[in-house]
Amino acid sequence: MGVRLMVVDDHRLLAEALASALKLRGHRVLAAAAPTAGVAELVVSRAPEVCLLGTAAPAEPGAFDPIVRIKRDRPQVAVVVLGPVPSPRGIAAAFAAGASGYVRHDERIEGVERAMVKARAGEAAVAPQLLQGAFTELLNPAVQPDDEGQRLLRILTPREVEVLVRVAEGEDTRLIAAGMGIAPSTARTHVQRVLMKLGVGSRLEAAALAARTGLLDRAALSGNRGGSGRGGSGRGETGGADPGRGDAPEAAAADAPGPHGR
Repeated sequence: MGVRLMVVDDHRLLAEALASALKLRGHRVLAAAAPTAGVAELVVSRAPEVCLLGTAAPAEPGAFDPIVRIKRDRPQVAVVVLGPVPSPRGIAAAFAAGASGYVRHDERIEGVERAMVKARAGEAAVAPQLLQGAFTELLNPAVQPDDEGQRLLRILTPREVEVLVRVAEGEDTRLIAAGMGIAPSTARTHVQRVLMKLGVGSRLEAAALAARTGLLDRAALSGNRGGSGRGGSGRGETGGADPGRGDAPEAAAADAPGPHGR
């Protein structure tokens, strides 16, 4: 028994070609429409069994708003999304909006047909590999670099951010101290605190983490580089050592080389 359906896609030629192929396979196509802006009203008025909804950008905000409207006014209509291979979160967003299935745009007509029939029967219509990928990412979300960089900026003080930037530029403890106008022992303490907060064991690891997460770019945009110590504003910090005690040689010996050498 054929499915009573609608095909909606921003690309009219794609919608019409798919509609024609499904008609030849015995399905009743009520409409092949574009663009998707008015799809909700059209589907609500025609009330098909299945709506094939094409989208080129499943990750865009509001991409699945029409599905929410359709399911609210015509809950019996099964919506199957036709789209590119999205991020797993894109598939999850489609189902969260009320979709019954997700099929790749380049799926063979037999695959689209199977998805339609399953959706009409109330089953979830999604390829196992896409579903597995969605569950994997949702259960083990990857931290986005920008998000991680912002998190690191929040846990570091402005002075520690400057220290980290200098570490990434290859400065040793004596250069950091001279550039920030603080005692070498104080600079060494700052470096140790930065390593501890970042959860790394060396200056090289700290520099790599800062570069990988975009923290260095964020620090430059926020003006953290050089803003807290150049010109000697930090000379009165506590924790400085008496220069006569020989902190500079000790600091130099304690330092691991920076990522650019010396």
